[in-house]
Amino acid sequence: MNMDLGWGQHYIWLRYHELPPGARHNTHIILNLDIPAGLTIQNCRAVLNQTVRRHETLRTTYHFDRDGDPYRVVRPPGPCPLVVLSAEKDGTAMPAEVVDRLGTAEFDIAEEWPIRVVIITTEGAPRQAVVVLNHLAVDMWTVTELKREMWASCAGVVARRPTAVEPVRHRPSDLVRHEASLDPAPALAYWEKEIEAMPADGFGDRRRPGPPVETLRASLVSPALLGAAQRIAARHRVWPSQVHLAAYTALMAAYTGGPSFDHLTFTGNRESGPYSNVLTCMFSPLLMRVDVRDDPPFAELLARVADRFEQAREHAYVPYGAVVELLARKGARLASEFNFIKQPTLESRARRSRVTWQPAADAYGTDTYVRVDQWQDSVVVALHAASSVMDGDAVERFLRALETVILTYDATPDGLRTSDVAALAGFAPAPPPARRHDLRTVPEQGAVEALAAAVARANGLAGVDPDRNYADAGGRVLRIPRVLALLRDLGWAGVTLHELTGVTPLGTLAGQLLQPGVRS
Repeated sequence: MNMDLGWGQHYIWLRYHELPPGARHNTHIILNLDIPAGLTIQNCRAVLNQTVRRHETLRTTYHFDRDGDPYRVVRPPGPCPLVVLSAEKDGTAMPAEVVDRLGTAEFDIAEEWPIRVVIITTEGAPRQAVVVLNHLAVDMWTVTELKREMWASCAGVVARRPTAVEPVRHRPSDLVRHEASLDPAPALAYWEKEIEAMPADGFGDRRRPGPPVETLRASLVSPALLGAAQRIAARHRVWPSQVHLAAYTALMAAYTGGPSFDHLTFTGNRESGPYSNVLTCMFSPLLMRVDVRDDPPFAELLARVADRFEQAREHAYVPYGAVVELLARKGARLASEFNFIKQPTLESRARRSRVTWQPAADAYGTDTYVRVDQWQDSVVVALHAASSVMDGDAVERFLRALETVILTYDATPDGLRTSDVAALAGFAPAPPPARRHDLRTVPEQGAVEALAAAVARANGLAGVDPDRNYADAGGRVLRIPRVLALLRDLGWAGVTLHELTGVTPLGTLAGQLLQPGVRS
């Protein structure tokens, strides 16, 4: 059965194709599950096979091999992809290396089911399962339901009794039909109004001329942040995520010098419509804009963040691809994201705060990405920043200041204003505006024609104006992977998905196109 992507899959579809192949594991969700005593490998295999039989999202592949919108295909039931490994040193591959390989290898989304399972045995008995899921297929609500269902099935096998599982009432295909009947125009009107108030580039003078060289990556582990954020949240009757979001907003506004810092955060859409129990990926980004130009006390900033989050969430259930097209048509760049995830089964066992650096990665278009994980015993804050907008000193100052801001407000709730946040961070001042050199390459006529032809074919357009950007020329962002594939078929490469979602005219982007082996 073929069907369109659901609205809640648009973001991950674009993110998957935006990331370099070696970084696509960032779209994976990895579960470490204990296996109840008394189960055999055959029992585990039966539970997994029953789960993928019941839930078609776990046996769905994703495609863009034809012109038009991408689509997904539900495959017939079959055995769940499973590897069984022994924890003993018996000459076979050790579980850690296999789990690392399966966890970091990208899914071939057109061929592979979006699930991989490793079962680790001790003395022949299964003890632990590692489940790798592609985020295109599941969100955190779906993951919780899958874990609950599999645990109940395992418990039933151990107790030698039938397991009562609820029938699957709705499937992703039902959700897609429902979304096709909706009118997203009212919600998109909210987005359009917000986008019109955005600056063209939120980083302004902080952005260094030229493309980013790399993505800097660091993380902070803080045991103290866990209790502090929870106490502040209880005091103000907000979520702990909004405490971190307020500190993030103040710090980014301080760093960029703007009256606000516009970014994306994320919400589920399980309250929207009659298909809230469908197991699939069903979350949406939402635009956060919080004005801090009047230097509000942190308590007021927290109230504004909570209020703006609720306003944005009311309008979050839209096809995200249409939002990206709106941004391009309005000439606005929105490439910073904040994500909060509760992971109560994980623990760091850290006794004090520490910052850890990871090797820099290839730049891929995003300016900054902040992820706050609430673990059992600590909070882990990860920051990925393009080197064109933050250097190493700014990254470390941001991480340490986020902790300091929340701990300070927890200890002295009456004395912290937004301007104090800037002082606590101590960011270096923005450099004077640099002269921007025009590095654009005059495109070959063949490159312009190839790009225009690929855009026209993928989008069913009679003609394409290369003086317009992709969205203005009539391109749909979900079809960009198809455009890039058509370009490769024509022998051209050098333009990325992120660039095609932006404001640069197609004719200018064509100047980046190369024919490998023909010219350099």
